Amino acid sequence: MRKKNVVLQKLVVQDYAAEGKALAKIDGKVVFISGAVPGDVVDVRLSKNKKEWAEGKAVHFYAFSKDRVSPFCEHFGVCGGCKWQMLPYAKQLEYKQHEVEQNLRRIGKVELPPIAAIAGCESTERYRNKLEFTFSNRRYLLPDEIANATAIDQESALGFHVPRLFDKVIDINTCHLMAEPTNAIKNTIRRFAMEQGYSFYDIREHQGWLRTLIIRVCTTGEVMVNVCFGYHDQEALTRLFDHLLATVPGITTLLYTINPKKNDTIYDLQPRAYYGKGYITEKLEGLRFKIGPKSFFQTNTRQGERLYEITRDFAELTGKETVYDLYCGTGSIGLFVSQQAAKIIGVEVIAEAIEDAKENAALNNIEHAQFFAGDVIDICNDAFFAHHGKPDVIITDPPRAGMHEKLVQKILDMEAPLVVYVSCNPATQARDLNKLDEKYVVTRVQPVDMFPHTHHIENVVQLKLRNQDITFVTSKTAL
Repeated sequence: MRKKNVVLQKLVVQDYAAEGKALAKIDGKVVFISGAVPGDVVDVRLSKNKKEWAEGKAVHFYAFSKDRVSPFCEHFGVCGGCKWQMLPYAKQLEYKQHEVEQNLRRIGKVELPPIAAIAGCESTERYRNKLEFTFSNRRYLLPDEIANATAIDQESALGFHVPRLFDKVIDINTCHLMAEPTNAIKNTIRRFAMEQGYSFYDIREHQGWLRTLIIRVCTTGEVMVNVCFGYHDQEALTRLFDHLLATVPGITTLLYTINPKKNDTIYDLQPRAYYGKGYITEKLEGLRFKIGPKSFFQTNTRQGERLYEITRDFAELTGKETVYDLYCGTGSIGLFVSQQAAKIIGVEVIAEAIEDAKENAALNNIEHAQFFAGDVIDICNDAFFAHHGKPDVIITDPPRAGMHEKLVQKILDMEAPLVVYVSCNPATQARDLNKLDEKYVVTRVQPVDMFPHTHHIENVVQLKLRNQDITFVTSKTAL
């Protein structure tokens, strides 16, 4: 029988591993550790224990790494959001760069040019434009509260889910991820709801009135708030919203969504405007984008603009090209590069996103961009090419799972001279690059940090068709 509650003592953390974990070695066995950084000396309680590797959490520190800094958030260590606050930002970038390089080499197994230095964020706090908070009647109790065994005077919470505990929510006082009035909105709603005795949602029993709070803050100064309720109570809703508008200035659009379902998604629900026009407007390099309560938009506006600049640069447009924007969402990348292209063709499986893309094109008087709802594999056939032309450049920006293998094959069949692959998961990107290697060579690589203090990384790769005259320099960086 395998031993439970195994604690490995005084491990010296040696290096960074993928997805925010660090690693140590003991008797030739690799141990992946959460909550530690290279240079720490720790005890590790194992959650997984295999023959050649193990995984666990640092539970006691004998010595701290010289690279550590003091976290700036009172919720650090409990909230699962900004797990790397104890690392200087320069070190975070170093580890993210390393992860991109290792993924591309070990998973991709393709020839690579020199990989550009990661593009870091100018702002490492308050960089997000969207946050979602959860109401719960099951507040996560901190260890000192449990140890003191005192009476609990507050059981309701408005904040973030505890990692790996679906029914527990951390009551967040101040979140440093988004600019004000985010915290003022959140704290005002929580305080008034508790004073009025409004019920916070019970995720186990699927009962309660207040469910989720979604806030968006734009660089234009516009602020959108959407409160999701378990059922409709107009009198209570009016009292809550009127208090919020009177207490917190700056809200330009206030909506509510009635969600009787057992999950928190709102894509199949209809948000309703209580105050304001029902949407907000964001700007990217002079382009305006209409953002509704269900719209997708890059959650770091300023760094999203930098990501799109890199994408446009990698596309090497001269004004004559037909650009296919795959997984185009609301059309933001295609519209961003449109001034340097002859035609933009956007394809996205989510019909509502395509409607947003068309509206954004009209909002910016861009007439040479067309958007189509459906699967690329079905849409991009010979008849479509005959009508719209084959792509000179393909830009693909898939979700974390990467591209479906049928889409990879479709790209190989289309044989566009140049492909720009924008990824939020370098591991699945590397897998896809290995498949594209049949006809394409990787010519440029640029990691981009969109989310400081987390392990998440974006990466942009330029590929060119092998039958072209390509100047290629193989990277000599060691594994």
